[in-house]
Amino acid sequence: MNRIAAAVVFFAGLWTAPAFAIEGERAVFPAPSGEKAKLVIHGATDLSAIRPLILDFQETMPEVTVEFTDYVTNDLFREAEAACREGRVHGDLWLSSSVDQLVKLANDGCARPHRSFVTAQVPDWANWREEVYGFTFEPAVIVYDSSRVPPEDVPHTHEELSELLRRKPDVYRGRIGTYDVQASGIGYLLAFNDARQAPTVYGRLLESFSRAEAVTRCCNSEVLGGIASGNLRIAYNILGSYAYAAYLQNPNLKIVVPRDYTLVLSRGVLIPARSARPDLAARFLDYLLSGRGQRVAREKAFFFSERAPLPAGVDGPPALMESGIGRPIRIGPALLAAQDKAQRERFIAGWMDLFARPVR
Repeated sequence: MNRIAAAVVFFAGLWTAPAFAIEGERAVFPAPSGEKAKLVIHGATDLSAIRPLILDFQETMPEVTVEFTDYVTNDLFREAEAACREGRVHGDLWLSSSVDQLVKLANDGCARPHRSFVTAQVPDWANWREEVYGFTFEPAVIVYDSSRVPPEDVPHTHEELSELLRRKPDVYRGRIGTYDVQASGIGYLLAFNDARQAPTVYGRLLESFSRAEAVTRCCNSEVLGGIASGNLRIAYNILGSYAYAAYLQNPNLKIVVPRDYTLVLSRGVLIPARSARPDLAARFLDYLLSGRGQRVAREKAFFFSERAPLPAGVDGPPALMESGIGRPIRIGPALLAAQDKAQRERFIAGWMDLFARPVR
C-alpha cells in the first residue's frame, strides 16, 4: 500500500485602547469607575482579539475589573482539568478555540449550566447542554504571500493545494506552514475534522505536505509570522480571525476561503463549576452572545460572521453557509471522539509519521 492510500485508510474515521496592565501572559483591565467586583477569565484567545470585547463589556459594567490570562490551548485544558479534579477555583470563565476540550471538561462535570434569553438565540450547532456555547464564526482558511506566490499558483480548494505541491515540490519545499497537531489543540481539532470531512482529499494533502517538507508550528501567530518574515509562502488551516488581523497589517498577505469545503469553528465559552463569580461570568457570556457583543466581535475582534458577507479582501464563496461549503464543527458529544485518549494518540502518530519521512 503506498503512502497516499495508507493516509486515506488511516484518516477515514488598529485600535488604541485605554491603559491596562500586562504581567507576562496576564492582562488586567481596571474598572473604569472604580472596582467593585472582579472577573477572572482564562482563555486560549489572543489578547489583541479579546481586548475590544472586554473594553466594551466594561462600558456596560464600569465597576468590574477584568483579569485575562492567555494560554496555549493544551495548557489551558491541562490546568482546567487538574483544577476541576482537585476541586479548586481556576478562574471564573474559560474560553478556548479547542471546543472539543471544553466539551470534554463539561462531560466530566467541570461546567456550570447557564441559560438566558440571549443563550436561547444560539444555533443548535453552537450550544451543548447549555454548558458550552460557541460565540464566534471562524472559517479555517488558506493564507499566502502575494509577493511570492504567483496568481496561477494560488489554491482555491484543498485539491488545488495538494496538486500545487505535487507539481512544484522544489519551489515550495519548506515554504508551507501549518499547525503541529501534537502541540496545538486547535490544530489537532481542525486536522481531526478534515480527516472526517474528506478522508481521501485530506490524505492526499498530507502526502503533498510531506513531499514539500511542510513546516509545523504550535500557533497561528508563529505560522503567520513565518509568512510575514518571508520564510513561508503558504499557510494552511489558519483561523480566519487571526489571518484577517494579519492582513490588515500586511496587504501582501492574502486569504482564501476554500471553495470545496471550509471548516468553521465557533470559539467556545464555559463557566467552570467552581467559578468564584458565576454571576459575572454569566454576564460576560451573555454579552459575548448578544447583538452588541457580536457586532464588536465582527468589527474589531474576529471579523467573520455567519450572517454577514465575507470581510473585504477575502477570496471565497459569497454565501458560505447557504452554499453548503461552510461545514461548522458542531459543539456536542461527537467532539468527545476527538478527545478519546487512544484515538487521539493513533491519529497524532499517523499524522506525524507522514511528516517524519518526506516523500521524494
